[in-house]
Amino acid sequence: MTNETADARPNKNKSYKNCMALNNVYKGGVAKSRTTKNKGAKIKNKPFVSKTLYNKNKKNDRDKDGIACER
Repeated sequence: MTNETADARPNKNKSYKNCMALNNVYKGGVAKSRTTKNKGAKIKNKPFVSKTLYNKNKKNDRDKDGIACER
């Protein structure tokens, strides 16, 4: 494995400063589980599922539906 490949992988333990930073890596946001349903408007991109990553970034889940920074 090259360093370029390792550097391209997202860090699942990272806390992002805001939704803009998180959405640069995870276009659809981050969901805490596969069964989490969006409560807001229709979303364009499917969220990445990771309980660990969601917990690190749940401050960005404004509507408290289990998906941080959904788009």
